[in-house]
Amino acid sequence: FRQAHESPIILNAHRIRNGDLPVLKSLGDSEGLSEFYFLEQRDPNMAVSAIVELCTKIIPETFSFDPMHDVQVLTPMHKGLVGTTHLNQVLQKELNPNPVMLEATGTAFKIGDKVMHLKNNYQKDVFNGDIGTISAVDLKEQIFSVDYYGRTVDYDFTETDEVSLAYAISVHKSQGSEYPAVILPIMVQHYVLLQRNLLYTAITRGKNLVVLVGTKKALTIALKNAFQDLLIGL
Repeated sequence: FRQAHESPIILNAHRIRNGDLPVLKSLGDSEGLSEFYFLEQRDPNMAVSAIVELCTKIIPETFSFDPMHDVQVLTPMHKGLVGTTHLNQVLQKELNPNPVMLEATGTAFKIGDKVMHLKNNYQKDVFNGDIGTISAVDLKEQIFSVDYYGRTVDYDFTETDEVSLAYAISVHKSQGSEYPAVILPIMVQHYVLLQRNLLYTAITRGKNLVVLVGTKKALTIALKNAFQDLLIGL
């Protein structure tokens, strides 16, 4: 369907797969709404601020996507200012005003948080990569509940290592999934992970909208690195 309508996401995915620079449209372009945008940001701190503004204001107001359920930030790595750990902390603060109910494994969890299950649990019938929302925390019974697509799964407080915040997730964890809107920081600070297959995977997760935040230099590095293995966990 998307190919038949010449989706900019699909067209740029083909360009990236061939090692060509994607067609980059500015968010300020007056030619009408598109599906694929590039926002130039060289400084990691400014990139974080831009991602927050995209999630909380620009994308919801311009494209009518729900920031919690429709918008997914993907990033090549866990460490650094534009890694999953820091972005999750910042986005949680901006998107979920609820008070902290549970602190474990170095993470503060709140009711309403977007979370991801991290490993297959056949007893609970939840699997690696499933994304849900924390719906309840029972401090007395030491249980928290996560709503996965309308199905509630209970966790003991000792099982917090099975979930993580999911406002921002790694590109690796996104494989096999699709999201209405994807934001991808692509910075030279990610140089170890700037690879063509990673870039291709990230942008093809977006169904209706993809916004790249970073530099053309980082894009060029990724396009040139076609044969390295996909590294994860840095």
